[in-house]
Order: sequence, then C-alpha cells, then structure tokens
Amino acid sequence: MKTKLSLMLPAVLLLAAQAQAADTDLVAKGEYLSRAGDCIACHTVKGGEPFAGGLPIESPFGTIYATNITPSKTAGIGNYTLEQFDDAVRHGERADGSDLYPAMPYPSYSVLSDKDVKALYAYFMHGVKPVDKKAPETDLSFPFNQRWGIGMWDLVFGHDDAFEPHSDNPFINRGAYLVQGLGHCGSCHSPRGVAFQEKGYDDTEKDFLTGGKIGIWEAPSLRAGSGAGPLVSWDKAEIVDYLANGRNDRTAVGGEMTSVIEHSLSYLTQSDLEAIADYLKSLPGEGKAVMMSVDATDKTAAELNSAKVDVNSGARVYLDNCGACHFTNGAGAPRVFPQLDGNALVNAKDPSGLIHVILAGARLPSTKGAPEALAMPSFGWRLNDEDVAKLATFVRQAWNNHATAVTAKQVAAVRKTIPATELDATKPTLN
Repeated sequence: MKTKLSLMLPAVLLLAAQAQAADTDLVAKGEYLSRAGDCIACHTVKGGEPFAGGLPIESPFGTIYATNITPSKTAGIGNYTLEQFDDAVRHGERADGSDLYPAMPYPSYSVLSDKDVKALYAYFMHGVKPVDKKAPETDLSFPFNQRWGIGMWDLVFGHDDAFEPHSDNPFINRGAYLVQGLGHCGSCHSPRGVAFQEKGYDDTEKDFLTGGKIGIWEAPSLRAGSGAGPLVSWDKAEIVDYLANGRNDRTAVGGEMTSVIEHSLSYLTQSDLEAIADYLKSLPGEGKAVMMSVDATDKTAAELNSAKVDVNSGARVYLDNCGACHFTNGAGAPRVFPQLDGNALVNAKDPSGLIHVILAGARLPSTKGAPEALAMPSFGWRLNDEDVAKLATFVRQAWNNHATAVTAKQVAAVRKTIPATELDATKPTLN
C-alpha cells in the first residue's frame, strides 16, 4: 500500500502544479484583457489604490462615481459569483438585480466571449489587491436616480449581442472584436443620440466610429479606409505607432486619449495593435479626401515671414510662441512636435480642445516604446484671452486648415475650467 501511494504522489503533485499553472495563466490573461478594456482608468482616482473606484465621471445627467471593483467582500465585488460578474460586465446588471448606469460600457462589453469574461473574473478575484474602502455613492437627481428606467433605456437603445465577424480576414475580425468590445472605442468616437445612446455599435451601422465628443474634446472619426477622415492618409504603421506610444510622425496624443494610451493601448501586443489598425483601415469614411496644397502652405509661410513685430496679429502671436517648435510650414518635428497642418484637434468643429492645450499645455504619456514624457508648455499665464483667440484662429485657418474663427469669449469659458496651477505650470519664478 505504501509503495502504491509513493508511486501516486508524483502524479498528484504534477496535476496540482498543472492546475496552478492553468490558474496563473488565466489570471495573466485576465490582466491583459483588463488593460485592453482600460478598466483601471475609470475605476481608479489619481494617486489612489488600483480599481478602488471613486473617480467622478461627468455625464449629461450628473456626476456618476466609479465603483470599487477590487475583490473586497465589504466594499468591492468579492462576493460576486462568475454569473453575477458576467451579468454586470456584459448585461449591466448588479448583483442586487438593479441596473448599472451605461457610463459602464456594458453595451460594448456585451460582445465579449465566455472565455474572456471567465479570465477577467479570475484576474479581479485573484490578481487584484482587495481595498476595503467604499467608493462614493452615485446620487443623481430625479428622474435619473430611478435605476429601473435604465432597463427601459436598454430595451430601446441598448446593445446585448454577441460578436459577429463581418470579414473573412481573421486579423480584421480580431481588430473588430477589440474595437467594438473591450476597447469600447465607440463610447467616445461614435456620435450620441437624444437619449445619449451611441449611434451604432458595430460597422454595420453607418454612424459607428464617425466621430463623437467627450467633454470639451472632440473624438475624431476612426474610419481610416477611404474617403474623408483624419486617419485616411495614415498607413498601418502610423496607426500602430500612435496606439502604442501616443505619437507618430504626424501628430501626438492630447486630451482624454492620453489616459487611454498610457493605461491601456500601450500594453497591447504588436499583433493586437496591428489587428486594430487592419480593422480601422477596412472601414470606409464618407465624402472625398481633403487634398493638401503646397501653395496653401507656402502662402501661410510667407504671411508668417512678413508678420510685423508691432502688429499684434495671430501670425505674430504664433511666431513669438509656437514657430520655434511647429515651424512656419506647420509641419512640426516627427514624434516630437505635432504637425498642425491638417491636425484633427486644430480642425475640430468645437475649438475648446485646442484652446485648452494652448492655455494649459499637454504632456505625452511615457510608454515602453517611447519613454520620453515630452511636454508642451502652458501659455495661459502669458497670453490673455484675446491673444489666445487670435492664435487659435490663425492656426485653424493657416496652411490647409479651414476651421471657424475663435472668440475671446470662447477662450474665457475654457479658462474658467482650468485650475490656476495648470495655467501657471510653466510660468517662470524669480528667486
């Protein structure tokens, strides 16, 4: 008997080791998927514990606070079963049966596979540190505090369908799965309807990824295949470089997308980034592509070169504050200073994002492929509202740009939303 037990023991230990390795692999897969879903960005306050919630999310209906999704049994989701976790992630239903607000992108997550949900569950239960601190409760005003109404919204505007491939190309299908699902790109890059619903959740709907808005920032169209759109002229390598590092030879990330690059996309594998690029390049835009004119570029360069010092024009303000980095041709420097000629932020219908960058500056994320956290200085401390309006108007109408003019009133409105510490971030101090 003793001999039989001694012979069985190595086999039992081997099975136990294999089971542990399988669990470890599942948790690692879940961690990767959580990065693809950018869960940490919404469920973590600046300087706080990962996934402990409390981040205020502004919506048209009021402030919604992200919940604690650590495995804490008193403050988080530690008591959730796999089924309850699945109901929350894919169907927007809490463990107590009430509906989640769609600030949680469960309409997009509905396309996730059973295997991926199981991996996410394994990670959040066994790979995340529990934090026994409750996040603030969301307390919206009537009628938006009536969660039963979300169920009605789901019936009319929601999306609760499994992923359906629409291509014979497996790489395009993988990219579509990531973009439509975990990446929930449509949450920002698709327009919203009267009930704040996304106008399209996949590429069978014409409005999907045609551009949207988040706060003051306009999210451009991601349709990069043909026709009009800021990404149409980008090749696959440029899209991958931007997603991985927040910069490429044409532009650099700004606004809300900075966090997405820093916490999510920069962690994806090269294969997944290329699949996303393949998918975006498969989506046709609308209208005709805008052709860049050398004559228009030369005309603006001539205007800048003749700008007089004693005339406070937009061209003069540009020369004195921007020309050293972005140059008279608006081309900037590859992977360092963004190109302003044809830039999506510059040409946005709403100039608020551009105004914010001029006033408060911007900083690129530090990624594995591009660790330099390059920064544009703030100019809010040295330029008044009229100067910023002249500068923004000049940039939006220079070279091949054809956007509307900016007023000092618009600048003043954006300035009020920016803390003084950000406006004065690069202001010199006297010792």
